[in-house]
Amino acid sequence: MVCLRSGAKSPRARLAGTNPTGLLDFRGRTGNKNRTALSPVGTMSSQPVSVTAGLVVIGDEILSGRTKDRNIGTVADFCTDLGIDLREVRVVADDRPAIVEAVQALSVRYTYVFTSGGIGPTHDDITAESVAAAFDVPVDIHPEARRILEERFGTADLTPGRLLMARVPRGGSLIVNSVSGAPGFVIGNVHVMAGVPLVLEAMLEDLAPRLRGGRKLSSIAIDCCVGESMVAADLGAIQSAYPDVKIGSYPQLGRPPVFTQLVLRAADTDLLAAAAAEVQALVDRLHVENNIDLMGKTSA
Repeated sequence: MVCLRSGAKSPRARLAGTNPTGLLDFRGRTGNKNRTALSPVGTMSSQPVSVTAGLVVIGDEILSGRTKDRNIGTVADFCTDLGIDLREVRVVADDRPAIVEAVQALSVRYTYVFTSGGIGPTHDDITAESVAAAFDVPVDIHPEARRILEERFGTADLTPGRLLMARVPRGGSLIVNSVSGAPGFVIGNVHVMAGVPLVLEAMLEDLAPRLRGGRKLSSIAIDCCVGESMVAADLGAIQSAYPDVKIGSYPQLGRPPVFTQLVLRAADTDLLAAAAAEVQALVDRLHVENNIDLMGKTSA
């Protein structure tokens, strides 16, 4: 049995797309998805495909703890909404070799790479130069980026420091920043964005129509009234039998009588339902063996 809270739906009724509580919801805003990973033109296959991504978070302030990162969750929600599988996140310092290494490694491994941070006007904003180095191209003052900054600040007030925000690796295209004007940029499959959360969100809004989505995951959540250690071995066996279904085990602290929530995710809904049925049977057996009734109480 599943330890359902009052008013909760059955596991099968909870089968739905992932990201029920995302910071942003980009569904319905993706527009033209006819983009490839490395080119603004191209045709997306009619067959569901795996689209992957990596994220590089850049900034000494993140690593020191001075600034608490909010962008990882935002990018993860964004990717989930578009059916993009975010596979890896790296946090690196404001250090050119570290940024170059991370960008090069992730750009050959994943369909898309996103970066956050380091494109402002200060001395330690070195992301543009570092990404250019990763692609072995020079950095230019992008004419359209300059025009945007001139419109925002006026030609007279476009200081050399502010003009630094128009730096773009040669061959790159712009990401619109509707919040503060200074754009991000795209080069190859790398999408370079600001570290300020509100600005990053605006840039993702501009990016969404350009990106090719993949096959979205569906999920089933099953509440279990015993601890993780009691389900671990059998759950591992089920996971081995269903390698294309991701099974997560999450302790529910302070939420009795449910001790563990088991969440299954997969693109294939039939495979997902089959794996969930086995997990459900495991949970039912453990409840019986431990004299736990539907409400999670131990029977006398």
